[in-house]
Amino acid sequence: MKALLLIDIQNDFLPGGALAVPDGDKVIPLANLLQEKFEVVVATQDWHPVNHKSFASQHEGKEVFETIDLHGLDQVLWPDHCIQGSQGAEFSSELNMNRVEAIFRKGTDPEIDSYSGFYDNGHRKSTALAEYLRGKEVKQVYVLGLAADFCVYFTAKDALGEGFEAFIIEDATRPISPEGFKKAKEELAGKGGKIIRSSEL
Repeated sequence: MKALLLIDIQNDFLPGGALAVPDGDKVIPLANLLQEKFEVVVATQDWHPVNHKSFASQHEGKEVFETIDLHGLDQVLWPDHCIQGSQGAEFSSELNMNRVEAIFRKGTDPEIDSYSGFYDNGHRKSTALAEYLRGKEVKQVYVLGLAADFCVYFTAKDALGEGFEAFIIEDATRPISPEGFKKAKEELAGKGGKIIRSSEL
């Protein structure tokens, strides 16, 4: 059984959003098209409280994109984004959600960030996504969405760690940093993950 994971296709990561990924809207047509090829489709949703410690606004004198130590983990400081209940946290109105059977929210704990759809960044708490997929007898996980070098990459990496075959659909994702994504792809391949194009499906 194959599952398609739609990662954080939310207004704040799209053009005009608080943390817009360059050309992030280009992933939506493929996200809609590819859903028909999968038995299981789930989505993740960044869902931050207003006082989330990954926000630069919560650290006096710190700038956006600075890195700090947050409870023993390196933390990039982001603009306020995907705040619970806000327009920015909503899925794009252009994204077809009809076949999405479950939504896994992440980043809800103000003390730790969560890039992966499976765990927070310290692997302290699970979202129960792995258990959900195993319950559906999923063996292969295909990941698309935003951003390629952060939430997509960390989700694929954790999928491998949970024993799934993991694939990133490269043309259905966009990075914040192309250099960062190049490094992420190399790391993922080294762990047994695969980078594919949508045409291969």
